[in-house]
Amino acid sequence: MIRKTLLRHAQAARQSPSICPTRSPSRIQNPSRLTPSASLPPRISSRYYSAAPESASTTVSEPSSTDPASAGSSAGSPTEDPIKKELEAKNREIIELKDRYLRSVADFRNLQERTKRDIQSARDFAIQKFAADLIESIDNLDRALSTVPPPKLAPQNSDPDAPPEENTYNKDLANLYDGLKMTETILMGTLKKHGMERFDPSEGEGELFNPNLHEATFQTKVEGKEDGKVFMTQQKGFLLNGRVLRAAKVGVVKNS
Repeated sequence: MIRKTLLRHAQAARQSPSICPTRSPSRIQNPSRLTPSASLPPRISSRYYSAAPESASTTVSEPSSTDPASAGSSAGSPTEDPIKKELEAKNREIIELKDRYLRSVADFRNLQERTKRDIQSARDFAIQKFAADLIESIDNLDRALSTVPPPKLAPQNSDPDAPPEENTYNKDLANLYDGLKMTETILMGTLKKHGMERFDPSEGEGELFNPNLHEATFQTKVEGKEDGKVFMTQQKGFLLNGRVLRAAKVGVVKNS
């Protein structure tokens, strides 16, 4: 149908008279001579259509999304090995687990050491309150022994022919003193087994004043003693396994 129409138009174009070319407007001198365009027959141009279906039309292929430069770079870099990558991950996991294990072992050992120290401290100072309450009784026993004058304890001072008021030796008092002294010795020995000790800083030549062990109650001048020496003990001190249970109250030399 389309071909018949095209052939019909082509035959009509051949039978139509030839049209003279029009002059350019610059060369036209008398515009009245020009034939109106309406009198000219219409020029028919031939147009051909394709009989092929639209689905068969050629499609422009899209360029590949891969860039040649990127393709070249990807081709140049080596492909990552999944086994090697997994091995590295496992190695990192092993290092982390080992670090956690070592930290756990160290914490456990520290806990063991702290537990041992706490247990030992509990054992050493379990009788601390009892020992502190017992100190006053020990002081009273020491005061009782110190009130007896030595002449009354010496048998050589006894005179059977002398009247009782002149006889300085008292046998009953000496026996009582010996019993109290033995009681004190046994008591202090028992306390020493449990870590409790008594100390007297003024014994011998006297110790230097130690603020961790001594409590100075007064200072005075003493001939023949250097400064800072303890020359008198008012109250003896006590230690419990190296810990000061009670500081000794002392007098300190100060000559300067």
